Amino acid sequence: MVITKEKKVKDIVKILDRLYPKTPIPLIHKDPFTLLISVVLSAQCTDERVNQITPILFDKADTPGKMLKMTTKEIENIIRPCGLSPQKSKAISGLSSLLVKKHNSEVPKNFDALEELPGVGHKTASVVMSQAFGHPAFPVDTHIHRLAWRWGLSSGKNVVKTEKDLKRLFPENKWNKLHLQIIFYGREYCPARGHKLENCIICTKYRRKEGYK
Repeated sequence: MVITKEKKVKDIVKILDRLYPKTPIPLIHKDPFTLLISVVLSAQCTDERVNQITPILFDKADTPGKMLKMTTKEIENIIRPCGLSPQKSKAISGLSSLLVKKHNSEVPKNFDALEELPGVGHKTASVVMSQAFGHPAFPVDTHIHRLAWRWGLSSGKNVVKTEKDLKRLFPENKWNKLHLQIIFYGREYCPARGHKLENCIICTKYRRKEGYK
């Protein structure tokens, strides 16, 4: 029996809703600025490690103005366990400066302004727009990109194409929740390494047969 993509999408939504009816934001934060900094730090770093480091950083500087009073070296020394600390510290200092000078120390609520900030790409902007401001977005990182391909939802060669495919397939009012649900599911049932097909409900039904990995 041929399974339509429409049925596959509905089934995946049902499975994810059953497993993850609630989707708490993994990165601990108290406002858009602390979320933005946490997302910048999360690049090539686990959420758990970020959540260990940000309380130390935010105890010293939890606003753009306070962050500017720290040197990049001081920031770097705190965030070093998150990796890429030289680049991330410069980005944090740079974006804090731009927020103060151009946005009255507030995190802007639109993609263009967010993506102008140092260290903030489309994926980071999408996370902030969806999780801080509730704007419909579908942040696609390498993990969601991998699962979308694995489940036959996208044949995209990059995250840009995958994001377009997922937005086309899923209702807009589900994007923000689905982004987190897919991340949670991937971590628990569908990891890149050590994947066990018998434990993965979605792959058991819908994995892409050719070149499966």
